[in-house]
Amino acid sequence: MLRVGLTGGIGAGKSAVSSRLAARGAVVIDSDVLAREVVARGTEGLAEVVAAFGSDVLTADGELDRPALGKIVFGDEAARRKLESIIHPRVRARAAEIEAAAAADAIVVHDIPLLVETGQAGGFDVVLVVDVPVEVQVERLTTQRGMPDEEAKRRIASQASRDDRLAVADVVVGNAGTLADLDRRVDEVWSELEQRARAR
Repeated sequence: MLRVGLTGGIGAGKSAVSSRLAARGAVVIDSDVLAREVVARGTEGLAEVVAAFGSDVLTADGELDRPALGKIVFGDEAARRKLESIIHPRVRARAAEIEAAAAADAIVVHDIPLLVETGQAGGFDVVLVVDVPVEVQVERLTTQRGMPDEEAKRRIASQASRDDRLAVADVVVGNAGTLADLDRRVDEVWSELEQRARAR
């Protein structure tokens, strides 16, 4: 099994790379999906979030109210760390379960937005970083997601820097070009990952 950590800053196109790797045969474990799963209605994770932050973080139908929770933790480091202490161990445990069920010769891609920030780079055989210049991130967040310019810059600044991500990268996927460019680059990366897997 080849264990790959995939990351990239907001707006870099990590999800586009993740979906293309899945189409080529990777087992993709998406941390964002798992982070929602572990605090779904009725879970222990959600109960612990409510115990920590109060019932105002629930919608009328008992689901997690993400915008309400976001207002509490965004910009409050202690609150954010408390939330992470609830969610991250559960996400990692669930990811380990999925990985354990994969074939012995699988290429398993862990799609982790905060891989660098949470110090997980050393836990993978290969770290794959999707990279674009900061100005491309800002443009994508403002045009594709409708974010105000200042919010886009704040979100980018709250993550690891581009240099910090590149410092831990074994493989870099530049994604400032066209989708055709990205497809070609992902084909190259997939061939490299298959070679690494065979060499193990």
